[in-house]
Amino acid sequence: MEACGSAHYWAREMVKLGHEVKLIAPQYVKPFVKRQKNDAADAEAIVIAAQRPKMRFVEPKSEEQQATAVLFRARKRLVHQRTIW
Repeated sequence: MEACGSAHYWAREMVKLGHEVKLIAPQYVKPFVKRQKNDAADAEAIVIAAQRPKMRFVEPKSEEQQATAVLFRARKRLVHQRTIW
């Protein structure tokens, strides 16, 4: 799967069901997209990228890691809003 916020959740769910999950960072998938961006083109690009022998995969984030990331992004946004004016 292509790594995004919801992919980490679904990766955790798939692992619970006994599957081996591999996430690929979006910047590694983008070069393999051949036509306009849609679900079918993205799925094809992910399959092609995953077949590469030296492809680097991302570990699924835990709920705690995702929650911490949300807090950091919210704090960054608040600091930006207060210092921009």
